[in-house]
Amino acid sequence: MELTVYKIDGSSTARTVTLNDQIFNVEPNDHAIWLDVKQYLANQRQGTHDTLERSTVSGSTRKLKRQKGTGGARAGSIKSPTIRGGATVFGPHPRDYSFKLNKKVKRLARFSAFTYKQKDGKITVVEDFNFEAPKTKAYSEMLKNLKLDGQKTLLITAESNKNVFLSARNLQRTNVMCAQNANTYHVLNAGHIILCESSLKELEKMLGE
Repeated sequence: MELTVYKIDGSSTARTVTLNDQIFNVEPNDHAIWLDVKQYLANQRQGTHDTLERSTVSGSTRKLKRQKGTGGARAGSIKSPTIRGGATVFGPHPRDYSFKLNKKVKRLARFSAFTYKQKDGKITVVEDFNFEAPKTKAYSEMLKNLKLDGQKTLLITAESNKNVFLSARNLQRTNVMCAQNANTYHVLNAGHIILCESSLKELEKMLGE
């Protein structure tokens, strides 16, 4: 599939690029996407949650009342889970939520995500650009010129670009990342994908992974 290459002022460069069918026109695999997104979100979890059990909660171990003759249920110490301020039963403890996922599955998931965006017409290609200094206004104007202001966008660059990243950082619903860091979650989470022209070659390097 061919797409027109635009300038950041919204005008056409009169050039086109051909999207690689092995990336942007595969048979989407929804299960691979689910696994990759699940792994990404699991890796974001700190897993530092912890609860106090009977052996760790602060309190006296004195028996609250006699065992029989009260007409009520038996009661042990004030640490009992049935008493307010007592211990927690089967509560969470620190753990690692990350898990391993096959490289081929991750690659298929990313290609499936790009394919969905391509079929929905949610991909725009712009020629490579840079800002002389970080300016949020300049990035905002670029989105307006491309008629993407107000939309949730993801700009994919060939390599890390500090000025572009800092220019977009304060804008809501915008994200910038280099091609090697592009993942299934961010591709699907974006309403529209903006590809820098040179990033296409970087994405093709995924084919050799």
